[in-house]
Amino acid sequence: MGQIRPVAPPVVPRAPIGRVQLAVENKSAFCYLPLTIAERLGYFAAEGLDVQVRDLSEPGQALQALLSGSVQALSGPYSLAIRLQARGQVFPSIVLQGRAPQVVMGVSRKTMGAFRDVRDLRDRKVAVTALGSASQRLTQMLLANARMGSDVVQYVPMGSPSAAVAAFRNGQVDAICYTDPVITQLEQDGGLRVVADTRTVRGNAEVFGGPMPAGCLSVSAEYLASHPAECQAMVNAMVHALKWLQTAGPSDINKTVPESYFSGDRALYLAAFSRAREAWAPDGLMPETGPQTVARVLERFEEPSVPKKVDLAQTYTNALAQKAKARFRA
Repeated sequence: MGQIRPVAPPVVPRAPIGRVQLAVENKSAFCYLPLTIAERLGYFAAEGLDVQVRDLSEPGQALQALLSGSVQALSGPYSLAIRLQARGQVFPSIVLQGRAPQVVMGVSRKTMGAFRDVRDLRDRKVAVTALGSASQRLTQMLLANARMGSDVVQYVPMGSPSAAVAAFRNGQVDAICYTDPVITQLEQDGGLRVVADTRTVRGNAEVFGGPMPAGCLSVSAEYLASHPAECQAMVNAMVHALKWLQTAGPSDINKTVPESYFSGDRALYLAAFSRAREAWAPDGLMPETGPQTVARVLERFEEPSVPKKVDLAQTYTNALAQKAKARFRA
């Protein structure tokens, strides 16, 4: 028998609720795929919502758009909600897209063929997506777990995926901490030995000691209070998309994802998708201990004052996702 594929229910637009401007950086990233699915399958429209997604390329632009009020919602990392709350700004997550960061650490079989454990990374060059990024934090966490300082390696920021692949293949870096589809590509090459994998729930827990919430939708506390219908509609659409992703197969992704996302290699994208599917939240709910895990990581490597200043209860709400979960049986 063939694989049973999810069939998207017919979209029946509801009475218009309103328009929402939503900002995101690097919309094509796997961690934000639920947003693309909700948009492409018409789930926002089905909720009576006109969502206009602004894909901003420069780091920090999406957050600045949210803070300035030029957009009402942000698709970004949950850690931002904690950082902002530490500064007295309340922008809670209203629905969780990813329950794991989808970042992988691996070493080169060419330059580190005798690799035994993380301690062998001392004095080595590690490619990361950017300084201060989730990939650098994962590297720091692994070093800390091995009782090593975060400065024992040389971090090489590489925002370009193609440049990161080339540097790894050419031996310019000894290790890489990156996202898909770069990691899957290097795995298929045979030159990468995976050391830590946060694309899976188990691998994520091994590194961080608990759930590590990643991508989410955030809005200001004021907008949440004054526009409850719009917020619920956004969450409904996102939970609908998350449920669709739980059973979506390659043919469904082929038909739904924009051609540009494949970057000329459809097979690689689909292979990376299959490895990442466990990382997406099944129902949009923030795990109970997730906020504490993120705060602990921020305290350890970035902002020591986070736990003292932050009321984690103000950094997220599960109220809207719980309603959507019940409605869609996610």
